[in-house]
Amino acid sequence: MAELRISSLSEGFALYFETPEQRINAYALASTLVALADAAKAANRRLNDGTELEIVVEALGGGSFRVRITALIRESGLFVKQAVPTIVLAVLANYIYDHTLAKKDPIQIQVLTDEVIVTQGDDRVIVSRQVHEATQVVSSDPDFTRHVDRMLGSVTIDDRVTGFGLSATVTGPPPEIMLPRELLEIRDSIPDEEAKTRIVEEDCDLQIVKAILERSKRKWEFKWRGVTIAAPITDPNFYTDFSSHSITIAPGDEFQARLAIKQKRDDFSGIYTNTSYEVITVYRHIPKMQPSPDNSRSLRREKPLLLQTCY
Repeated sequence: MAELRISSLSEGFALYFETPEQRINAYALASTLVALADAAKAANRRLNDGTELEIVVEALGGGSFRVRITALIRESGLFVKQAVPTIVLAVLANYIYDHTLAKKDPIQIQVLTDEVIVTQGDDRVIVSRQVHEATQVVSSDPDFTRHVDRMLGSVTIDDRVTGFGLSATVTGPPPEIMLPRELLEIRDSIPDEEAKTRIVEEDCDLQIVKAILERSKRKWEFKWRGVTIAAPITDPNFYTDFSSHSITIAPGDEFQARLAIKQKRDDFSGIYTNTSYEVITVYRHIPKMQPSPDNSRSLRREKPLLLQTCY
């Protein structure tokens, strides 16, 4: 009997694509990762409201094709990343297995004091009561279930993938329980109501490359996540302080700000790509590190000016 303990996947897990070669179609991998990240964010909104979740790829592994993912969380407005509460990833892993295995034969659920055992044929998935109950909560969220369904469908974009599973590491043996391709190809009858475009908001650090010295819709240039973007600043409080000379801007300075990102969805892959940006709130202006006139070897940083309190 194959057995999977969801607790082994709570800190992060490897996606195992069963393929004859150690490679996978780029669309299949990218679409799977994006849909998984969207599902995790939807679960986090239900379980940890007020926090922001980020899914990251940690490593690639051998065997067929594996990629290990984990998650980070930061409190809104504080810009401090912390380890994510383990329940989000555990809930996601639990739902993937329960939902997919139930497509073949009815599953049997045994509720014990501290854990729940889900049995389907010769396969057993063991999960804590807390994760089982949290899974029931997020499974009623149409955004969460739609993203998981899209994720499982994305795995089959590559015709060479014969199965899919989750394991604790990228270096260990294949998952105890593999989800066969024929189950992954069974899609839920959920209408795809996702908009062609959407706007997502993110608290971030923006390094100033080019400033616009007048109140207008003209676009500043910033470094964001290592790339250059163009975005207007539409925060009215910022220009009030700017025009009163409360702020002195120079290239290399940074803003801690809230960025609105407009995205467009690709019909084939379901992946949203960024099309335009807008800085809707400037929380803080942080001047560039500068040599001190008293000691050229020491660095000083001007005290950041708080423009708007973020609650």
